This record gives sequence, structure tokens and C-alpha cells, in this order.
Amino acid sequence: MLDNLNWWEIGALLLLALLIFGDRLPAVITDGLRLVRNLRNMARNATGDLSRELGTDIQLEDLHPKAFIRKHLLSEEDEAAIRKPLQGVYDNLRADVSGVHDDLKDVANAADLRSNGNRSGTATSSPSTPAPRVSYDDAT
Repeated sequence: MLDNLNWWEIGALLLLALLIFGDRLPAVITDGLRLVRNLRNMARNATGDLSRELGTDIQLEDLHPKAFIRKHLLSEEDEAAIRKPLQGVYDNLRADVSGVHDDLKDVANAADLRSNGNRSGTATSSPSTPAPRVSYDDAT
């Protein structure tokens, strides 16, 4: 709620509240908290009454129009029909990403084996032939 305010602005607001309300500031804060508590209780009671009248379990978050339609008006078949086109795209994307991930693992393992192979060749002091260097010019 106050994400766009920095510490100086919050301090200025508190100082302004202290100047306006003076000695009554603790009572004003208490009244404000009581008001918020009463509003929460009213919302909880309203959702309870709505739940009883509709015969379903409704939470406060369900009162958002999109969530209400998705949860109470659409059947499971309707929701599956809406999701079906996107599910194919998601499956294809996931398969591509997992393929790239596997290719990267293979390259990393090959690079690791090559570096370990060079280390083991020097540790056993047996003559080993160096791996041929591949130039980018040769690849193109």
C-alpha cells in the first residue's frame, strides 16, 4: 500500500499527523484500527451469508469477478476446453526447454570429461596425445 513512499515521506506524514492530532494521536490510531477490524468482520459476515444463500463455500478472494466466474459458473469441461489450446503450446515449450537443458548437460559433461582426461594423463605420466584444437575458422 505504501510501496511508493520512502522513509522521509513516511516520517513527514507521521510528523504532520502529530501536529494535526497532537495528544489525541493514540486515540485516533486506536479508532482507526477498530474501524479496520470492524470492516474485516463485516466482510467475513457478508461472505458467510452469501455462502449460505448460494450453498457453496465462498472465500473473500472468490468475490473477484474472474475468480467467481471460473470457480462457480464454469464447469470442469468448460475450463478444460478453454485451457486445451494453451496446454499444447505449454507442452511443446516444456519439451523444447527440457531438450535444451539436456543438451547443455551433455556439453558440460563432455567438457568436464575432457578436462578430467587431461588431468589424469598428466598424473600418470604416460605420454598422451593432445586433443586437436578446433578453430572457429574451420567450423565455418
